[in-house]
Amino acid sequence: MLDLILKDWHFMRWLRLGIGLYFGYVAISGGESVLGFIAAFFLIQAVFNTGCGPAGCAPRSYDVRHNYKEEPDFEIVKPK
Repeated sequence: MLDLILKDWHFMRWLRLGIGLYFGYVAISGGESVLGFIAAFFLIQAVFNTGCGPAGCAPRSYDVRHNYKEEPDFEIVKPK
């Protein structure tokens, strides 16, 4: 768990942290509870490296490469 929080800090993670901290400051200084919930949303995304978009719930932190050992079968199709 600590490894998830401390590693792989990329641009979007820093951006979410900045947005969350800014909204948190505005929520505390202005007494806005809705902005407090939005700040918590962004801060949780930044800390746990999750996203809210399609297929962004847990972005991959590694590169997946397929190593196919067999050659694919091809069939030549000739027009009539």
